[in-house]
Amino acid sequence: MKTKILRNIFLTGTVVFASARLVAAAMTSILVLGILASAAFSGTSDGVLNFSNTPLVRPEPTIITFDAPGAGTGPGQGTQPFAINPAGLITGFYFDTGDALHGFLRTPDGTIVTFDVPGAGTGPGQGTTPFSITSAGAIAGRYVDGSDVFHGFLRASDGGITTFDVPGAGTGPGQGTRAANINPSETIAGRYIDANDVTHGFLRAPDGTITTFDAPNAGTGPGQGTIVFAVDCLNPAGAITATSVDASDVFHGVLRAPDGTITTFDVPGAGTGPGQGTLTFGINQGGRIEGAYIDSSDVSHGFVRASDGTITTFDAPGAGTGPGQGTVPQNINTPGVVPGQYFDASDVIHGFVRATQGTITTFDIPGAGTGPFQGTVPLCNNPVDAITGYYIDTSDVFHGFLRRP
Repeated sequence: MKTKILRNIFLTGTVVFASARLVAAAMTSILVLGILASAAFSGTSDGVLNFSNTPLVRPEPTIITFDAPGAGTGPGQGTQPFAINPAGLITGFYFDTGDALHGFLRTPDGTIVTFDVPGAGTGPGQGTTPFSITSAGAIAGRYVDGSDVFHGFLRASDGGITTFDVPGAGTGPGQGTRAANINPSETIAGRYIDANDVTHGFLRAPDGTITTFDAPNAGTGPGQGTIVFAVDCLNPAGAITATSVDASDVFHGVLRAPDGTITTFDVPGAGTGPGQGTLTFGINQGGRIEGAYIDSSDVSHGFVRASDGTITTFDAPGAGTGPGQGTVPQNINTPGVVPGQYFDASDVIHGFVRATQGTITTFDIPGAGTGPFQGTVPLCNNPVDAITGYYIDTSDVFHGFLRRP
């Protein structure tokens, strides 16, 4: 259950986890999704009302919940949206009653189309998992075959599917290619796990050319290496943010520039023990990076790294301070707004959104459970701050949500 809760920090059965609770992946059109911008009007004393000193009252966010057709209703089953594009298209996956995974695409009118990549397995933990979507509707993700090997895929906006494997990817269970990010040019980034269970980063160009890379401080043992997480770790310019796991199983932040130059960094306050350190989860158009760092007490905190390298740390109000608790950012949009979740002192999960200037708003989806590892898990926001993710109910079933500001 815990390994399904958060962004794909889980790697293979041999990976070192940051914490069992924390390690569970040039926009072209911006549609406002029916959101009306509030405005104050000024006038003169010639009979026109003057509202220049009237405080703005913003409407309450609208929350829509949904389930993909065929989603299971047992514990650990259900619907998990992962990404939303500027037009409001949402992609993700669902677990069926047999614990197999299937992809879906939800349109702004609520229509849900499900799909499976040819060759995807149908056993428990096998199937299709989309993670990222472009403004045009192209989707990148991975699928697990009948032998539990991972492969990458690209689903075009017309529904056509191309599969691929990174050279050097292992062919054993839990090994293979894990595509997880796509930018507007349909360049894809992700990671692959080799035959020795070491993780490496990759970048696939629109013509299919694949470039692999490793952070200079990445370890070479099982569960170590260079990890590119899901959804928005690749920006329109081709910059990639990643996480390295060194030879001591400590996490470090990584930035790969479009020219291939790699910079590593650590957030002040990050722990230096196994499963501690700095993890990055997204980079926006301006080069701003968001992620989490795990301190020496195994508590998670959020951070934003500006393009000049300046790091700002933050904690959501109400975040717990025990091991495996704290704040976990998940995404960053073009303006720099960051959604994510936090674990409170009772291990219940709540959503938050951090505005560009640092104000944090917390929220819970109606129907979210209030037991340990239940609650609200925001995963992605688009340029107009519509947020998608999932919530876990009192029966430990996953359901999708869309939160419109």
